[in-house]
Formats: sequence, C-alpha cells, structure tokens
Amino acid sequence: MKRTVFYVSDGTAITAETLGHSMLSQFGNIEFEQVTLPYVQTDEQTREAVARIDRAGSDDGQRSIVFSTLVDDAHRKILAQCNALVLDMFSAFLGPLEKTLGVPPNQKVGQSHAIQNYEAYRIRIDAVHFALDNDDGARTRHYDKADIIVIGVSRSGKTPTCLYLALQFGLHAANYPLTEDDFDDLRLPKSLQPHKDKLFGLTIDADRLAAIRSERKAGSRYASARQCEMEVRALQALYNRYNIPHLEATDLSIEEISTRILSRTGIQRRLK
Repeated sequence: MKRTVFYVSDGTAITAETLGHSMLSQFGNIEFEQVTLPYVQTDEQTREAVARIDRAGSDDGQRSIVFSTLVDDAHRKILAQCNALVLDMFSAFLGPLEKTLGVPPNQKVGQSHAIQNYEAYRIRIDAVHFALDNDDGARTRHYDKADIIVIGVSRSGKTPTCLYLALQFGLHAANYPLTEDDFDDLRLPKSLQPHKDKLFGLTIDADRLAAIRSERKAGSRYASARQCEMEVRALQALYNRYNIPHLEATDLSIEEISTRILSRTGIQRRLK
C-alpha cells in the first residue's frame, strides 16, 4: 500500500515534518511517498499546493494526506479545499489555547523557528563549534570544558550524537574513538583518564557495525566480522572495568540516544 503525504508550511516545514513523522511511524506496513512544501506564503502558492496535492491523489487512486502548519486563515481555507485528508496543526491547537489563555494568537509566520532569543542562539552555535572542534579525538586539551565525552568504537554513532546534543540541547559534547590499540591492556587512554566522570559509552551490535563499516571500506580488515566482534567485546570489557555508563545504540535513533544520555546522566540542557 502506498500513500502520498504532504508537509505544507509557510515556514521551514520542520514542525509539520516532525509531527507527521511521529504519527506515520505508527503505520509501518504502509509505504509513504513524502513531499515537503515549505514557504507557502501567498494565495497563489497555496493554490499551487492544492493542485499538486490533488494530482498526487489522482495518480495514486486515493486521497493524499496533508500535515499543515499554515498560520494565515485565508491560506488554511484554500488548502482545506483540496481533495485530501488535511490535518491542520494550528486549527487543532490554537483554538483551545486561545480559549484558555484569553488572548488571540498573533498569526505571525515563521515564529517557531525564528531567532527570538539571541542568547540561546549563541549557546547553540558555540556548542556546535565545540562539537566540531572536538570530534573524533582530534583535540583533547579542551575536555575540561566538555559537558560530556562520548566514547565508543569507530562508526558507532558518536559524531551525530554529539552534534544533536549541541544543536538540540546546547551541550558541549566531545567524542573519542576507542581503537584496537586501546584494548591491548584494557586501559583508558591517558587523555580520557582525568575526565572519567564525563565519559558516556556507546556500543553496537557487531554485525551491524560490520555492515556500516563495509559501506565505507568494503573487504577491509576494519570492516570484517571478526574485527568488529573483537572490538565490541573489548569495548564492553573496558566499560565494565571502569564502570562507565553506556548504552546499546544499535536500534536507536540519534534523538533517542541523546535523550537517553541526558536521562541517564542527569546533565542539564542549556537550551530549553
């Protein structure tokens, strides 16, 4: 079964995509063709979106699904004329909020992703710069300024996790790859030893690790099942020896890994 899904917004469409993806994940047996239509800000652009949605429904032989975060009332009314299931996020939530708060919404476009708090924006940018500067063990002299140091074997998800922690939570996250040399005597690298209380480990299924590495270096020792199995076993032994909190991340998204890290460590996010 296939259905076409549209994310329609007068801004970036990030909110519509986030909510839509969350809902559609509950219907894993259906194949969704997903189309994002951002910056729909005029009557003409809204009518063009309606025409495109109707064409997709006609081609599919069944109505499309639309997740909308259009703010303007006139544009929402135009969109409602399409032959599709329109899930209007603003009409669903703004009405009850307006009634409870006792004031009407300002209906300004793009407010959810605008820079409204420059201090928070600065925190986010500084955190991203820190994550990039301290990626993959490239630098270790700034670890005293890190909120967390994510460790694990190569290709276990350390870099994207640190970038998400920076972007979403404003945390100074560094990451350090543990290699075969670190496993010889099961000792933490010297650069990590003074910061043991900041360490958080990721582990991954050996077969999955081999598959990921093969995409990068197929046929290499680095990507072999034997090498991956050895590294994963040694990594677990190292975590156990030093009582390092860690997470099995094989089937977890970056978002899940990051929020679980915060939950496990109690680190307070800088961005609310």
